[in-house]
Amino acid sequence: MNTTIDQNWIRDNYQEALAKNIIVIVLALIIIGINGMLVVTYFQIPMFHSDPRYILYISLVINDILTICITVIMFVLTYAMPNVNVSFCCVLLSLGSTTGINTPMILAGMAIERYIAVCKPLHHSQICTVNRTYVLITLIWIFSSIPALIDIIVVIALQPISFFYSLTYCQAIVVYPSVYYTQKTTATQTLLFSIVWITLFYTYFRVLCTAKIASHGHHLSSAKKARNTILLHGGQLLLCMLSYVTPVLFSVLIPLFPAHRTKITFVNYLLTCLLPRLLSPLIYGLRDQKFGRYLKRDFSCGLLIEKITP
Repeated sequence: MNTTIDQNWIRDNYQEALAKNIIVIVLALIIIGINGMLVVTYFQIPMFHSDPRYILYISLVINDILTICITVIMFVLTYAMPNVNVSFCCVLLSLGSTTGINTPMILAGMAIERYIAVCKPLHHSQICTVNRTYVLITLIWIFSSIPALIDIIVVIALQPISFFYSLTYCQAIVVYPSVYYTQKTTATQTLLFSIVWITLFYTYFRVLCTAKIASHGHHLSSAKKARNTILLHGGQLLLCMLSYVTPVLFSVLIPLFPAHRTKITFVNYLLTCLLPRLLSPLIYGLRDQKFGRYLKRDFSCGLLIEKITP
């Protein structure tokens, strides 16, 4: 995840800075609240614990909550405490990097699970077991944490111990200033998103073919739902990828609108960090009939959910 936060934000006047912080905190609380409802519903209903689809989904939701918490902390610190302890900053950057990589990996896992459920229904229960799902989630976390661990090791090798007790502006390119970091980040992002996009395209077109072959009944309905879900995976992945084209957007927009630099940066933060996390519960939770039914039963806002769910 690109958690780059423009240092020029600290130059905002008091009213603008206050407004931005209020908007970010309120949006974050709303998203965390909605995701929290889904987490509570999941843990209250034992039926969901034995379904790999919902296990993967709730891991995505929890990962989104962590991502929002980390990015909002970094956002607020930009104004309240621009210079923070390097060790604390490294923890935030490492967690942000790990949860950011988790998102596309989990989306790919969910797409593969839907592909198996639709295209290989007779083997689904043998392939997609609960234990294997937890193993997959563990492997995703391990893989996602490797780039962050490498960054820490490189910094330890290049910097004196006193560096970790000093203060710094908490941004990756400041804490990890070596050319290696830029090259490693570019290579990791390119490899990661190439694999995920190939996975999404493959599963989507295989499910699409299955939907065309199926002429009637439950199999046709399941194939269409899986196809739409995978298509929504791609939409969410596109939003996540916006953060990686931020430098290109900045190089085009900021020269054209130099007086609105901080506003462009702020809107970019909302679109790339917060909006994708708002879509997760709307795409996979509220539109899911099972989740929708239990949400309406357990929470007083069932009237609103009833309008959203099919």
